[in-house]
Amino acid sequence: MEIIKHIDEMQKRQEALRLKGLRLAFVPTMGFLHKGHESLLIEGKKRADDLTLSIFVNPTQFGQNEDLSTYPRNIEGDLAIAERNGVDAVFLPDAKEIYREGSQTFVNLDILPNYLCGLSRPGHFRGVATVVTKLFNIVKPHVAIFGSKDFQQLAIIRQMTKDLNFDIEIVGAPTFREPDGLAMSSRNSYLTAEQRQTALCLIKSLQNAADLVKNGETDPETLIRHATAIIASFPDTAVDYLTVCDPVTLETVSHITGPVLFAMAVKVGVTRLIDNMTIEP
Repeated sequence: MEIIKHIDEMQKRQEALRLKGLRLAFVPTMGFLHKGHESLLIEGKKRADDLTLSIFVNPTQFGQNEDLSTYPRNIEGDLAIAERNGVDAVFLPDAKEIYREGSQTFVNLDILPNYLCGLSRPGHFRGVATVVTKLFNIVKPHVAIFGSKDFQQLAIIRQMTKDLNFDIEIVGAPTFREPDGLAMSSRNSYLTAEQRQTALCLIKSLQNAADLVKNGETDPETLIRHATAIIASFPDTAVDYLTVCDPVTLETVSHITGPVLFAMAVKVGVTRLIDNMTIEP
């Protein structure tokens, strides 16, 4: 497994593999890998001849008073997981390598960032779109795999890929969950044992919403009202948002007539967790 820290070296490696006719897969991450990330790596191995993992905690997607300095890191553990899962190359740049002195270009979408997490994290998706664009140009993949837990991020990357004419297949892998249903996230490491149990309020409220729709409920406000009550019944919680929206446009829906996305962000203590579920009547 190669460990590469510089852009020029990464680009030369990938270009050489492309000239050999190999299909290249890419999984971009911020590290502190868990089984959810492993599921993305497994998917990447299925879809290509060569798999690159990037580990980069991107400063431009963190806002003021967010957890950039304390974001969990474990490079040694990450590299062990990468090697165990057959990763061929790890791109491990630092911030000065990605955002070189004098850099002044950012990638911004007009509409999709104006929903869900974008409302409470202004500028976050500008940072995401910019760094993913940079990584695409560095790693030169044919296929890139992202987790569906970050549904808005996935939608934005798909739109950006289409708009900027990247010749890259974007794959959304299913959310990977703990046995009790909690969506895997690096930020779960912030939770105390008690908060870990409280965090189950997210999946419980999503499952309740799915049951309501299955039984004929078509009013999104009813789903949100039930979810609010479930979350409030757990200690140390605060709702950032609960939204029933169109899975493509992310616009809120007033009546459930087809598949909808129920998305949420909830603070458990000081830790902000997100989850979602696509629900069909």
